[in-house]
Amino acid sequence: MATTADIKNGLCIKFNDKLCQIIEFQHVKPGKGPAFVRTKLRQIESGKVIDNTFSAGHKIEPVRIENREYQYLYQEGAEYVFMNNENYEQVNIPAKMIEKPGFLVEGMNCSIIFHAEEENPLVVELPFYIESEVTYTEPGIKGDTATNTMKPATIATGAEVRVPLFIDNGEKIKIDTRTGVYVERVKK
Repeated sequence: MATTADIKNGLCIKFNDKLCQIIEFQHVKPGKGPAFVRTKLRQIESGKVIDNTFSAGHKIEPVRIENREYQYLYQEGAEYVFMNNENYEQVNIPAKMIEKPGFLVEGMNCSIIFHAEEENPLVVELPFYIESEVTYTEPGIKGDTATNTMKPATIATGAEVRVPLFIDNGEKIKIDTRTGVYVERVKK
């Protein structure tokens, strides 16, 4: 068992029977009363961020997790198949463990967080940015770059994103997978 003195950013703990990762923390020693630790915790399974205050010396239960590189291979029903880059072992991951499965591209390297003691996959983290071709969008308007107006577009993975008016079918674009927002046109 650890105490609040062992808290650091990135530490994974068991909190209210759920796995949580500490995003940020602050030790507070008020002029009057006991010291405490203010924390922001992200639940690993749901991604929800919660605030919690621990009193100084409170016992916490650290959990060991590991990040492993896997390559996305294909979709099989409601599950996605990934391959370990080191030993070529395959693992099936349900869609609920992937935040935005619509941005998965075959051959893409992803990071899978595993519970180290139980060897269970917990969550799949996609790369921050992907490049994909626009397969369908309404015709573009040349020279319309002055306004911030966006239109819907479907990319090669089947996901729908909003792009500027000047983007046409067949163009490659860069997308932020965390927010699903268009970043820029990829130069050829």
